[in-house]
Amino acid sequence: MDSPRLNRLSDVAAFEPGTARLLSATHEEILSGKTTDVYFVKTRDILDACGRLDVPVVAEIFARHGGVFAGISEVVRLLEGSGVEILSLKEGDTFSPREVVTRISGPYSAFGMYETVILGMLASSTGWATAARECVDAAGGRPVLSFGARHVHPAVSSVMERAAVVAGGCVGASCILGAKLAGIEPRGTIPHAAILLAGDTLQIAKVYDDFLPDGEPRIILVDTFHDEAEESLRIASELGKRLSGVRLDTPSERGGVTPELVREVRHRLDMAGASHVDIIVSGGINPERIRVLCEAGAASFGVGSYIAHAAPRD
Repeated sequence: MDSPRLNRLSDVAAFEPGTARLLSATHEEILSGKTTDVYFVKTRDILDACGRLDVPVVAEIFARHGGVFAGISEVVRLLEGSGVEILSLKEGDTFSPREVVTRISGPYSAFGMYETVILGMLASSTGWATAARECVDAAGGRPVLSFGARHVHPAVSSVMERAAVVAGGCVGASCILGAKLAGIEPRGTIPHAAILLAGDTLQIAKVYDDFLPDGEPRIILVDTFHDEAEESLRIASELGKRLSGVRLDTPSERGGVTPELVREVRHRLDMAGASHVDIIVSGGINPERIRVLCEAGAASFGVGSYIAHAAPRD
C-alpha cells in the first residue's frame, strides 16, 4: 500500500496509522518519512519558506566509539534515485572513535528528512556487527552462528542476523529471512520443544536422521532429559558416523554449559570411538565464555543475546 511522503507538518497532522496492523513500520512508511523525528519535517517547512530547502550540503557521519561498520547497504537502498553521492566504508570494515564512516553530498531536500532513519540503520547494524565480530575473534577460527532472532523484535531480527553474518563474520544464522538476505541458507538444529513432544531424544534423533537430506549435518540437542554425556553416547551409538555433532544448551538453572561439562562430553565421546562428533555450544555465550570453552574442546558456538542485545554504535 502506498504511503504518501511527509513533506510538511500538515501532512503529519493528517497521517493516521490505523490500528488493525502490527506495530512495526512498513517499508513504505520508512521511505515516506513516517519513522523520522518530527523536527526534520518542521525543518523542511522552515527551509522551504526561506527558499533554502535545496541548498547543497555535505553530511558526515561518525560514532563516538569504534567498531565494525554495517548497515550502509540499507542506506544506499533508502536513498536510491535521490541523486545524492554517498562515500562510505564497506560493511565489515573496522573504524576508530569519531572517524567519519559515511559522507553524503547533495541537496538537503533529497535526504535531510531521513537523518533519523540513516543514523538508526547504521548505529543498530554496526552494534550487532561489532558484537558478532568480538565473538568470531574470540573463537579463533571456530565457527560462530547467530541465534539472536528471539531476543529482538521480529521487525529487526533479519537486519540483526544479516549484519552478524555479512559484517560480523558469523558463518550462519537461524533466522530464515536474515540468512537469505545474507546470501546463505538458514542453519539450526531442533528446539527443546520438539524433543519434549517426542518424549525421547534418541527417538527424535532417529527421525531427524531419516528426515534430513544427505549432506545435511546431523547435530542433536542432548540436554533435554538426561545427563548430557550419557545422552551424547546414546545418540553416537545409534547414528554412528552419520552424527556430526551434539549441541549443549544446558540452561543456567541447571548450571549452564561449563568447561567441565564440555571436557566430560568430549572425553566420553573420544573413549567411545566417536572423536568425529563435534561439540556445539549455545546458551548465554559471549566472547569470554567462548575463549574458555574453546580450551575445553568446544568446536563451534551459537550466540544469541550477546549479539542481539548489543548497544547501537552512535
